[in-house]
Amino acid sequence: MQLVFSDAQYWEDFLPLTFTRPVAEMRCGILTFSERWQKILENTEISFFTEAYLQKKFPEPEKKESLFLVTNFLPTENVIQQIKELKQGEALVYEDELIAAKINMDGFSLHQIEKMTDIKEELVFFKKPADLFTYNHKAIDFDFDLLTKGRASRELSSTNGFLGDKKDLFIEEGAQIEFSTLNTKTGKIYIGKNAEVMEGCHLRGPIALCEESKFNLGAKIYGATTIGPHSKVGGEVSNIIIFGYSNKGHDGFIGNSVIGEWCNFGADSNSSNMKNNYGNVRLWNYRRKAFEDTGLQFAGLIMGDHSKTAINTQLNTGTVVGVASNIFKEGFPPNLVENFSWGGFKDDEKFKLDKAYEVAERAMARRKVTLRDEDKAILKHIFDTY
Repeated sequence: MQLVFSDAQYWEDFLPLTFTRPVAEMRCGILTFSERWQKILENTEISFFTEAYLQKKFPEPEKKESLFLVTNFLPTENVIQQIKELKQGEALVYEDELIAAKINMDGFSLHQIEKMTDIKEELVFFKKPADLFTYNHKAIDFDFDLLTKGRASRELSSTNGFLGDKKDLFIEEGAQIEFSTLNTKTGKIYIGKNAEVMEGCHLRGPIALCEESKFNLGAKIYGATTIGPHSKVGGEVSNIIIFGYSNKGHDGFIGNSVIGEWCNFGADSNSSNMKNNYGNVRLWNYRRKAFEDTGLQFAGLIMGDHSKTAINTQLNTGTVVGVASNIFKEGFPPNLVENFSWGGFKDDEKFKLDKAYEVAERAMARRKVTLRDEDKAILKHIFDTY
């Protein structure tokens, strides 16, 4: 059975994070939404129903019987069972939105659906970027149980200090942790395959350090924090998500934030996560082309893929940074930094596209990843369109 991951309802609401990916490829908890559903449904045959310019990289559905699924929520056991038991022409609806359907993608149409069932129980649903860090503790709990059920953790080295219940700590094969402290009283801690926690780090769960990632010497990590694969983090962070392949290797603070892939923070870059007047934070909404009240007192930075900050960069509360932006000028940049900004300020010139390719190629080569033609096409579309 083909899984078709749809983001038709939500893609625009998650910009700038989804400029370069479908909603299903965002990370929250330990896994991406795509990885989570493949694990839940024990199915790796996937495709994506997304923006046309993304389909060359993220394969579109084959015209056959499929399970059509909105991915950006955490299901209960009951809902998982309902999804597994769907018959052809049946669908599940949550808060008037279609979230799952068994249909044929040959001539896809909602007219195929003969029976709709409303889900009555409350679900953890992610509808905007701030939801990713706001509910990350719930996603870490969900993924921790999903990934570790029936498995044994590696032992924690005796050089470390530990506080909490060992059942809430899981260490994958090849991970290294020495002379650090780990506290699971406030949440679970997951250390991925071949990840490293260098000496002198302090971890206060819930935390997920994914495969091949590192906490640098003396890092202070407050939950709920997810560091995606192949990333390095130092200094102090609190309640952030890094999708993967990004570095904040030096001192400086980032809190209540979501960072895309291939981003880099210069030494002593800091992002405020609370206003001086303790008021609610506003974030830019690309769909409505306006700043909107998040209802949150704590909200820091939302940063799209391939963006960078120079040393000593200071970012205001509620800053949104687009794709392939370079922030290096003196002073606080505005709360909206445009895609391909060269400097970070309004009306700065755009970062030349060929130069953006060069930087991306160099950064990705360090991780033995190639910038492919479909990646360049996505960046070009963003450059030309947004």
